[in-house]
Amino acid sequence: MFDFGNHLRMLREKHGISQDELGRRVGRVGSVISNYENNLKVPTLDVLITMANIYGVSLDYLVGFDKKDQIFLNDLTDEQRELVHRLIKELKQSTRPKGGGLSKDQQEIINLVMKEFSK
Repeated sequence: MFDFGNHLRMLREKHGISQDELGRRVGRVGSVISNYENNLKVPTLDVLITMANIYGVSLDYLVGFDKKDQIFLNDLTDEQRELVHRLIKELKQSTRPKGGGLSKDQQEIINLVMKEFSK
C-alpha cells in the first residue's frame, strides 16, 4: 500500500529541504508539513502542484499513481527541447551498430546537443 506521507518525507529529504523550508516555499508552516508527512492532513491541490514543481516530478508521481521519473524542459529554448525529444526518440528506437557504440544519427544528435547546450 502506498504511504503518501512517507513518500512526501522521502522526497523532501532526498532534496535536502527541511520541513520549515518546504513550508515557506509552499506557503505553510513546518508543522503543517509534518502533518502531511504523518498522514494527519492532506495538502490542497495548489500545495501539491507547488511541491511537484519543487521536486521536479509529476502530480501523478507525487501522489503515487506514476512511478516514472519526469523530465521538465520548461526552462529550455524551443531548439533545446526539440533536440532532447529527438535524442530520446532516437535512443528508444535505434539499435546499436554491429561494432557497438552509437549510430550516425545518435552521434549527430549528441553533437548538436553539445553545441546547443555549450552556448
